[in-house]
Amino acid sequence: MKAIIPVAGIGERLRPFTHTTPKPLLSLAGKPILAHIIDNLLPKGIDELVIVVGHLGEQIEQFVRSRYDIPIDIVWQDDLRGLGYAVSLALNKVADNEPVLLILGDTIVEADISQVLGLKEHTIGITRVGNPRRFGVVELSGKRIIGMEEKPDNPKSNYAIAGLYYFTGVSCLRKHLKKLVDNDVRTKGEIQLTDALKEMLAENEIFNSFKIEGWFDCGKTDALLETHRHLLENNSNIAEMAKNIVVPPVYVSPNALVENSILGPYVSIGENAMIKNAILSNTIVGDRAVLNHCILEDSILGNDSAFSGRAYRLNLGDSSKVELEWE
Repeated sequence: MKAIIPVAGIGERLRPFTHTTPKPLLSLAGKPILAHIIDNLLPKGIDELVIVVGHLGEQIEQFVRSRYDIPIDIVWQDDLRGLGYAVSLALNKVADNEPVLLILGDTIVEADISQVLGLKEHTIGITRVGNPRRFGVVELSGKRIIGMEEKPDNPKSNYAIAGLYYFTGVSCLRKHLKKLVDNDVRTKGEIQLTDALKEMLAENEIFNSFKIEGWFDCGKTDALLETHRHLLENNSNIAEMAKNIVVPPVYVSPNALVENSILGPYVSIGENAMIKNAILSNTIVGDRAVLNHCILEDSILGNDSAFSGRAYRLNLGDSSKVELEWE
């Protein structure tokens, strides 16, 4: 079965990291966000991918083709007009009567999708949220979805669409997305997938809900660190290191160098990174980053970055270098 993964966004809220690395390739607990998503799909029956790319899409294409030996279609989205537009482009790779899973590339969903694949009715993953005004929101009657709205001012429930959709076929979806795209119909400035789904409901298409408990945002730095903490609970690989102190959970790439340091809790160290005389907690260190004589917490260090000197919180983009006098 095919899965569509839209990952064309610029990732403005995660700058400076996304100036040089697309958001789906930011590393959490030892592997990129996109790898966490795909690695959860493949054992459940997904054997083809349609990936919609835009910003720095060449990096994403190179990554997925080198890592996964399955059929992969890369669809380019040059005009960022919203999720609905992205999905309309992806549907060019899907037949009308072909079932397909759609999963967004900016959130990590922990759910047994095998419960969804093969159902006879369209199904949308939902999760309870504290502020539903920020999301697409569904109105329920039991498990049946009877209404939905994108970022409503007056939500009819606190159940948000969790970025996971299963369609038994796409002819009706294709029709309504085409109408929105052809007429450039926008909500909150973008062509919304939710608006097409509302039109499908109006034509008596049936949508059921699938409740998701593990839904983790990767949209901004604080949320990224929170998701990183959760993933490390199941992906840590280091409990102790000679000449270092480790407070699990911690992930350290096998080819990273760590000397005279205290790591953890909730620290991951990327490939070929070099850490010396450092105290790190709740911190993500990118590939080939160099840290020396520093104290960091709640921090993100990009690939090829370098920092020397005392600090407590730091977000340092790729290839940046900062040196402070060590007291």
